[in-house]
Amino acid sequence: MQSLPSAVALLTAVMFALHIGCTEAAKLKDSCSTCRQITDNFSKVRTAKKNFGGGNTAWEERKLSKYETSEIRLVEILENVCDSSSFECNQMVEEHEEQFETWWFKRKTKHPDLFKWFCVDSIKVCCPKGTFGPDCNACLGGSERPCHGNGACDGDGTRDGHGQCSCNHGYEGEFCLDCIAGFYNEERNDTHSVCTECHDSCKTCTGSTNRECSDCKPGWEKDQEGACNDVDECSGESPPCKEDQYCLNTEGSYSCKACDKPCLGCRGAGPDHCLACADGYRDEEGVCADMNECELAEPACPGEHRECVNMTGSFRCICASGFQDQGGVCVEAAALGSKLPEEREDL
Repeated sequence: MQSLPSAVALLTAVMFALHIGCTEAAKLKDSCSTCRQITDNFSKVRTAKKNFGGGNTAWEERKLSKYETSEIRLVEILENVCDSSSFECNQMVEEHEEQFETWWFKRKTKHPDLFKWFCVDSIKVCCPKGTFGPDCNACLGGSERPCHGNGACDGDGTRDGHGQCSCNHGYEGEFCLDCIAGFYNEERNDTHSVCTECHDSCKTCTGSTNRECSDCKPGWEKDQEGACNDVDECSGESPPCKEDQYCLNTEGSYSCKACDKPCLGCRGAGPDHCLACADGYRDEEGVCADMNECELAEPACPGEHRECVNMTGSFRCICASGFQDQGGVCVEAAALGSKLPEEREDL
């Protein structure tokens, strides 16, 4: 039996190897991204020609032609392909300056694609599109249409990754040819698949209409003809909402909305849908309207020198002008030797 120290040492070595492997893979991926950036910028900078601005056009064209293929022009381009703050970019250009010179003077006519010549074939940090990994193997589904056009190949175009597919929404399976629940195959063969979303009512389906549902989603049910139709949860004998709410049916579901303030229970929005009127309101031809308590036969604010002020759904009592509240009694302010307030609320 292996001793505990030996087992720990072995586990540590394995974890270290995995860490190194992951780190190297990340470096390869970053290196490819940097290399692609360099070659993209190389093309952009290279097309920005100098303006000689003289009068002899033929002379200018000869001079410009020589300049465009000169070492001076190459140096200018290489000085401008990286941002000054990008250490990785500048380091790669510096390390491989000889390769750029080789391509510039000897290879660019035969190999005009700098990315392929430099990043893929020379320093081998990238792969052609549709391939992955150290040996640039074809992605699942083939390099022409990785994942059959329905997903992304892990490591595509880099020396990294495992080549497996991350399927687009609606697709699943190793090759992204199958449809997830809620989608159906509109077209399908061994190399091509088009997944289309089912009707809103379908959990699974074989076609695009509510008559082609294999199973209905919650909130829908099949009728006698086999079509999935919305269930009206609000029409039952026991509505699912609270007493101060009304039920609003929606496609496949429902929502509970608060009744208007004048209502004591309701069947819809607005004061004309109240089941009963709340305190401070009364029914006026089917609409719960504010009750003016100040106009009732029985005084709402009993006591001398008190006045009633109506409010929406309520009222308040104040002391008349020239009087001040003292313990619930309106007393003449002058008698108290105080400044006369315009209004005093009965507390």
